[in-house]
Amino acid sequence: MQRAYLGRYWWVNHRQPRHEIGGSYLWSPKRATNGSTNVSCDNMTRAVPGDVVFSHAEGRIGAVGLVIDRVRTAPTPVEFEATAPSWQSDAGWLLPVRFESLPRPLRLKDHMTQLAPVLPKKDSPIRTTGVGKKVYLAELPSPMAEVVRELLAGQLQAIEQEIAIETDDRLVDSATEEQIWQRANLSPCEKRQMINARMGQGVFRENVELFEKDCRVTGVLDRRHLRARHIKPWKFCNDHEKLDGFNGLLLSPHIDHLFDRGHISFADNGRVLISMHLNPFVIKAWGVNKTRAPRSFRPEQRVYLRFHREHVFEQLSGGRRS
Repeated sequence: MQRAYLGRYWWVNHRQPRHEIGGSYLWSPKRATNGSTNVSCDNMTRAVPGDVVFSHAEGRIGAVGLVIDRVRTAPTPVEFEATAPSWQSDAGWLLPVRFESLPRPLRLKDHMTQLAPVLPKKDSPIRTTGVGKKVYLAELPSPMAEVVRELLAGQLQAIEQEIAIETDDRLVDSATEEQIWQRANLSPCEKRQMINARMGQGVFRENVELFEKDCRVTGVLDRRHLRARHIKPWKFCNDHEKLDGFNGLLLSPHIDHLFDRGHISFADNGRVLISMHLNPFVIKAWGVNKTRAPRSFRPEQRVYLRFHREHVFEQLSGGRRS
């Protein structure tokens, strides 16, 4: 499956990796001890869901995380009190991050030939020797982030996929939504239309109902009990596809669930395709194998159905049973 969201990359120089990685967070005071702000404090407020965080401690990248929510105000964590007593009464920034330890940590000094040329000229988190600077959280430029991804040799991709499955892809949806809100080339109304489309509402649903009148599996006609679902998942759609009525179906709730998870799909002639990995009890209990006579799809819909069959149907993220 293609990567849906291309967010920022961050580098954290961890002083207390055991606490923060185990607790799934980053924390910093809002201001330095002299009352001033710094880049790290500001960066805590800039990170958004879906961003990648490389955890560096003791000369190596030992864990990678994905930001799972926006920053929030929080008091100093109890585990910080012994090492930072001056922060105990101060409110700081807490950033929720889902971390995973790397099976093969990356020792920086072994790879500085590749890393040194792509270090940022300003606010670099490490020196050309591989030693960390006194910077807590730094944004990485794309060239450096790509080198680190390559050096991790597939470990980051595996973690991204694992977290996506655990969060039922809600993290990717939230990250894509955040990206839409930050775009300057869309009006507030256009942004809201595309965000509403994620939930099968608004303009998208109106467009779908121009072509679809019932659930193709159950035959239910009452629109109050039907959900509008993107055929090509919302997170992979461009602006036009997010609102395109040809990219949608009206489905009964349980059929919507199966289609979204990739347990079922449709052939171009309307025939229901059932995953070989779907529990037979579910098939029988929900009557998935007792469907209505198939009804062919329009040519415009078939483009989206091809994507669903190739990238969602029977895919791991669709709920393949191990």
